[in-house]
Amino acid sequence: KLIYLTFDDGPTPEITEWTLNTLDKYNAKATFFCIGNNIDKYPQIFKLIIEKGHTIGNHTNNHLKGWKTKTIDYLENINIAQAQIDKFSRSNQLFFRPPYGRIKPKQIKEISKLNYRIIMWNILSKDWDKTISNEECLDNVIKKTKSGDIVVFHDSIKASNNLKYVLPQMLDYFTE
Repeated sequence: KLIYLTFDDGPTPEITEWTLNTLDKYNAKATFFCIGNNIDKYPQIFKLIIEKGHTIGNHTNNHLKGWKTKTIDYLENINIAQAQIDKFSRSNQLFFRPPYGRIKPKQIKEISKLNYRIIMWNILSKDWDKTISNEECLDNVIKKTKSGDIVVFHDSIKASNNLKYVLPQMLDYFTE
């Protein structure tokens, strides 16, 4: 049984390190879809993600809304983020996740031509949503997740309260 854990929006001081330490406790690996600007600001945290053996994905340079952006500008933003990633890590596999999970069909076509594999999700933790409680967020993840699912969390300040409550309990539950 396999669940794919993914984290969007980092690296973020304190939150990403906490996430990495929590994953270590369960010997769990994840994919981190990183924002280029955050890699530039926090290169040591980004290097730590790599050193701990996690997979890296591109999440644009500044969390750009693809559906509100010309394709050429969107591709340039992705390229800038990839240049930040490539300073520290080169991989034969390129992964991309569009911010907000929204993207134009033309952008999908052009991104695919650049050999990116676009990775979405099928379980949305809603960890960023301040209107749901920690318990609701946990319930949302545990009740809906099954083998083969891709779960999206966020290693961001906005999501940190729910993330810090949900991630260890989710890992406990599915480890058993």
